Amino acid sequence: MTEVQTQRVAVVGLGKLGSPIAACLAAKGLEVFGVDSDPAKVEAINRLEAPIYEPGLSEMLSAAGPRLLATLDLQAAVLATDVSLLIVPTPSDETGGFSLRFLLPALRTIGAALREKEGFHTVVITSTVMPGATGGPIKAMLEQVSGRRCGVDFGLCYSPEFVALGSVIKDFLNPDMVLIGQSDERAGDALESMSKRVCESKPKVIRTTFANAEIAKLAVNTFVTTKITFANMLAGVCQRVPGADVDAVTSALGLDSRIGAKYLKGAVAYGGPCFPRDNRALASLARSVGADAQLAEATDRANRAQTRRLVDLVNESLPTEGVVAVLGLAYKPMTDVIEQSQGLLLAQALADQDASVIVYDPAAMDGARLALGTSVRYAAGLSECVSAADVLVVVTPWKEFAAIDGAMLARAGRPRTVIDCWRFFDASKIEPAARHIAVGVGPDEATALAESRDRRVA
Repeated sequence: MTEVQTQRVAVVGLGKLGSPIAACLAAKGLEVFGVDSDPAKVEAINRLEAPIYEPGLSEMLSAAGPRLLATLDLQAAVLATDVSLLIVPTPSDETGGFSLRFLLPALRTIGAALREKEGFHTVVITSTVMPGATGGPIKAMLEQVSGRRCGVDFGLCYSPEFVALGSVIKDFLNPDMVLIGQSDERAGDALESMSKRVCESKPKVIRTTFANAEIAKLAVNTFVTTKITFANMLAGVCQRVPGADVDAVTSALGLDSRIGAKYLKGAVAYGGPCFPRDNRALASLARSVGADAQLAEATDRANRAQTRRLVDLVNESLPTEGVVAVLGLAYKPMTDVIEQSQGLLLAQALADQDASVIVYDPAAMDGARLALGTSVRYAAGLSECVSAADVLVVVTPWKEFAAIDGAMLARAGRPRTVIDCWRFFDASKIEPAARHIAVGVGPDEATALAESRDRRVA
């Protein structure tokens, strides 16, 4: 690798990923121009204020200081920098693939800047795209507008980030790998040099073709979703087997070096902005080339079915005219994102069957109100949500929910039921104030024997 000292970077898109990444790059000493079409985001960044919810972002912006400047002018940012990172939305389309309708206009502007620019500039696509997009319409747009040749006059890379909302900063600075699909060695060198300067984990760098990098991005997330779904399947089995505990089973699985422990926590369906759509995109790709997509499709079907199973579990415990509390509406802790979240889907499904539902989340209430409207009630805090409920479902394992104990649950008359999707609680702290159902934990053998005897008598 030829050492290329990248000093100036444009980060195009200051959303959930772009803002933290821009802040990280500047905090590590690069001169960064953040670009967005939203004046509010630009103004917030220039005040060194976080424009989105992400843990650690405010501190990282402070560390970035004057090295980070935000602007509405994409062309000027490209002219002033050596590398452009595009973190622009690529929403799913009707086929399950990804649309370039936001990315291509940005590329047109970049192409116009490249026509004027002296020196070599590397364009990096960080947004998730379908295989064939980088070397196809993306490259064609840049060459057409700029009048320059990709790999000769400018560089092009596809380099997706493997980060999760709620831990974007940690994940970006400590990746397992840096994946680079490159048009040429010079472009790959520029991106690898920048990554090594910024990353704290000294990750392995994979440099390959556009197509290999594009497929690898979808494959990583589809493999993870399959692993999550397998663990959830085991939780469903264990819950019906006397003496079984899914955590004991998956702990054993995780010790096998062929499998590993990550994402083997049998609990609720996966959600968020990446996992569901990347899984469907790989299935869409397979179908488009005449390949077998059954595994990815089965994973998606099984994941969707998790909501119905959770609804059924609630209905088994819900008294007539009872109230259900859904605790956790963000798709995971430490984010306010509700996209495809199990808590949101559960609340909507219960409301659709005319159940009385009250909801609470430490961060995602604003988004939930937009999504659920008047179909549910919104608690002002954890205590209000708990006190109103006959059945509580802990869907997202926020640390705040650990405050729930027997004293908070106790009431005269009929006891409450706590459905503990993540085995979050010590049952001894919940019972006898409430019935505790740990998803993925089977009945004790004495209870199972009594229930079997009752069924035979009936």
